[in-house]
Amino acid sequence: MTENSTNQIRKIAIANDHAGPGLKKKIMDHFPNVDWVNYGTDTDDSVDYPDHAHPLAQAVASGEAELGVLICGSGNGVCMSANKHKAIRAALCWTTEISALARQHNNANVICVPARFVSEELALEMVDTFLSTDFEGGRHERRVGKIPC
Repeated sequence: MTENSTNQIRKIAIANDHAGPGLKKKIMDHFPNVDWVNYGTDTDDSVDYPDHAHPLAQAVASGEAELGVLICGSGNGVCMSANKHKAIRAALCWTTEISALARQHNNANVICVPARFVSEELALEMVDTFLSTDFEGGRHERRVGKIPC
């Protein structure tokens, strides 16, 4: 991780469905300075993604966790589920640039990773970018304020 994300141990929520236990473990192992709160399954037995996405979203929305990482096959199911929570701004990311912009311009607080469509290396880079990028505020603050219904 970059300098601003390793200066302190951060509490980050992580969750996944059956498409992501291996990638989740890689992510958690890659970032040892993170205090991970695991809401995901640890097997590839079929599960319902909302059962894991909702507890993560509640943890981030309540401040129990600073940010969240969600993983499923396409990333869409967990993203849709998390975004049902008013205080959540979950972003489906497939490049490091999208990951950075989600934080910089949208103040995203959850990254959604499509496990079946990105390499492990890219997933690690996207999570690193997400965790180490700050919201720019300014003109984006007004726009982000208009997101919740």
